[in-house]
Amino acid sequence: ASIKITKKELEMVPTIGGEPDLAQYIQIIPGVVFTGDQGGQLYIRGGSPVQNKVLLDGMIIYSPFHSIGLFSVFDTDIIRNTDVYTGGFNAEYGGRISSVVDIKTRDGNKKRLAGKVSASTFGSKLLLEGPLFKQKENGSSSSFILSTKTSYLDKTSKSLYSYISDEGLPYSFLDIYGKASFTGSNGSKFNMFGFNYGD
Repeated sequence: ASIKITKKELEMVPTIGGEPDLAQYIQIIPGVVFTGDQGGQLYIRGGSPVQNKVLLDGMIIYSPFHSIGLFSVFDTDIIRNTDVYTGGFNAEYGGRISSVVDIKTRDGNKKRLAGKVSASTFGSKLLLEGPLFKQKENGSSSSFILSTKTSYLDKTSKSLYSYISDEGLPYSFLDIYGKASFTGSNGSKFNMFGFNYGD
């Protein structure tokens, strides 16, 4: 079975923290069980978490969920689409027997500089994108996209969520993603990206 998730569908699900998140959407897929402690474990069709493969533009991501379990390490605003295979996937996705979550990112804006800033009691996010150089008449172009999101729940929880614990919640994370894309006049394309995340 294959489920295609677009950015529009991610935005339709009510979320914790005000921003749509892949971790919160995946939980509504039939056959998925998600546990929030110890790094957010995903059980699909009865398989164990190590039997799931998560790919970001072809790169394997070994810990795709933050320790609080409510958030994935991926910024929704950089995702073009996500394919979730819960059985019967091709040999190119070998090495796992339960499921594959294949995430494809989008390119940055090729025409103008743009950005987004958002904040909530859970955390904040910054997105910046634009062309690296002016689009040429022969059709070649370039773009960049830079995304960073962080949680300051460890700092705000003491005063805002005091009913949970007097000592606050010891959760924080930082995710940084950057991508540069180049398209040639003949339609050829070259991408470079870097991704760093941690709790």
